[in-house]
Amino acid sequence: MAPSTQSPAMHEPDEDDDWFADDGPSETTAPPPANEFDHIARFLRPLTRGDPVALDLLDDAAVLPSRPGYDLVITKDALVAGVHFLADEALDVVARRLLRTNLSDLAAKGAEPYGYFLAVGWPSGADVASRETFARGLAEDGAAFDISLLGGDTVTTSGPFVVSATFLGWVPSGAAVLRRGAKPGDRLMVSGTIGDGWLGLMAQWGEVLDEDSSLLKRYRQPEPRVGLRDALRAHAHAAADVSDGLLADSSHLAKASGCRVRVDLERLPLSPGAMAWLETQPEDSEARLALASGGDDYEIVCAVDPADAWAFRVAAAAVGIKVSEIGEFVEGEGILAYYKRKDVTPTKLGWLHG
Repeated sequence: MAPSTQSPAMHEPDEDDDWFADDGPSETTAPPPANEFDHIARFLRPLTRGDPVALDLLDDAAVLPSRPGYDLVITKDALVAGVHFLADEALDVVARRLLRTNLSDLAAKGAEPYGYFLAVGWPSGADVASRETFARGLAEDGAAFDISLLGGDTVTTSGPFVVSATFLGWVPSGAAVLRRGAKPGDRLMVSGTIGDGWLGLMAQWGEVLDEDSSLLKRYRQPEPRVGLRDALRAHAHAAADVSDGLLADSSHLAKASGCRVRVDLERLPLSPGAMAWLETQPEDSEARLALASGGDDYEIVCAVDPADAWAFRVAAAAVGIKVSEIGEFVEGEGILAYYKRKDVTPTKLGWLHG
């Protein structure tokens, strides 16, 4: 990405910056903010939750104290309307999805969430109610996951709604769990259930029956496995979050580690909703491949020494997370997906970024 010409905190207003202009009638009874600083005070300053690092968003920067004995983990994701979420999605849902997908990246590294920086490109004409709704989603999950806004930037765009966040987390020095580190003989293990995110998207499109909306909720509000960080640091040789698809992200671990991974599709952990959908499909292996390559699950897939597999399960269960063994790492390269002892490895493993 091209470097920004602005500093990390909320920039000074200029003649072209009309994010905080009165774009028309508001759905709220409160008057629109008079200028950028009023908007920051009304919608964004509460998101800092009083964190002194944010300097009340009055400066063009945040000042982070050092933390002896820890490494700072930094991750960044961007969401674009019509690409990463439906263009008419509720903006509080978009906000929560933004936070949760970034928190998932921190979780996979075994990091403790610390704070985040926010950049928003609002389409021209976006009203105050839309911005208020977006801020409300950030506030709800900021409180739920104990993470605060530290700074950012806002602009107006002639294109679609775009939002990006940079998340910071702490991990004990040298203890971050990377993608590389898996060894032949390690077990491939994954948290939670697989396929619900993709099925939830299909349900939102009306292509999958989802009577209790459980699949749709998994897609719209993924559950980052932040509680798994201690267990990962103690037992995992390598880890990644399942965003592109279980097969794709497992292959990322294998490639980074210089070995091969075998994934047993018979052992996929499935939710009741996914199992119900599976029963409607004519070809079981093809359906399981779809679940394993669909993406948007935001579970954690990792490599664990077989001697530590039971301890890892116990540590995960202690924080309310189930983990399952679904394969192993072996000598070689690439990935093998098999079902009932047959090689069913697809050409496309998951989501491919442009």
